[in-house]
Amino acid sequence: MKLKQKGKRMATKHKAKSAKVAGCSHCACLKLARPKAREVFIAGSFNDWQLAATPLRSVGDGNWIAELALPPGRYEYRFIVDGQWVDDPAAKATVPNPFGGLNAVLEVRPV
Repeated sequence: MKLKQKGKRMATKHKAKSAKVAGCSHCACLKLARPKAREVFIAGSFNDWQLAATPLRSVGDGNWIAELALPPGRYEYRFIVDGQWVDDPAAKATVPNPFGGLNAVLEVRPV
């Protein structure tokens, strides 16, 4: 899979939501709405930025989710939709990346 960094490109008409998974103190559920997507992945510091290591699962109505079991810490990530880097519009925090775009920041707190 060949991917290109897309800078600050973000589709504003698509909404995403980040939320904690009930029953898992160190889990994070990341959600992205992309009705026309064929495949969605998430790459970040938690998986050494491996592009296809963490697929999101389609849950219908164009929504995709990933449930991540992570130890407490601070993680950076981006979505990959049909081979294109995509920002998480629901991210509470972002940081610039070396490619001119923004990485979302996910904080997993200890219980």
